[in-house]
Amino acid sequence: QVQVVESGGGLVQPGGSLTLSCTASGIDFKNSVIDWWRQTPGNQRAWVAIITRFGTTNYPDFVKGRFTISRDNAKSTAYLQMNSLQPEDTAVYYCAINEIWGQGTQVTVSS
Repeated sequence: QVQVVESGGGLVQPGGSLTLSCTASGIDFKNSVIDWWRQTPGNQRAWVAIITRFGTTNYPDFVKGRFTISRDNAKSTAYLQMNSLQPEDTAVYYCAINEIWGQGTQVTVSS
């Protein structure tokens, strides 16, 4: 069964950190491209990070230097380490592996 499952969301104070996980099953994970996206109510999904099968990463400017994407092929799991979180980072975060999407995990940044 092909499945992508995100976890690790929650409530964090401004300036805090959170690490999201994305675990895949039924997918050729080690040869897959992995993206993280986020979406707030009423808005389109915004791309947050990408990691290729070679480990090359890229980020949009609004998270560059704060977010880090990584992968563990042995565990079929990708991660998104988020530091210096701000209220505007509040969103549902989604993982996409070869365009297969998970259900999302809520991240709320609030004091």
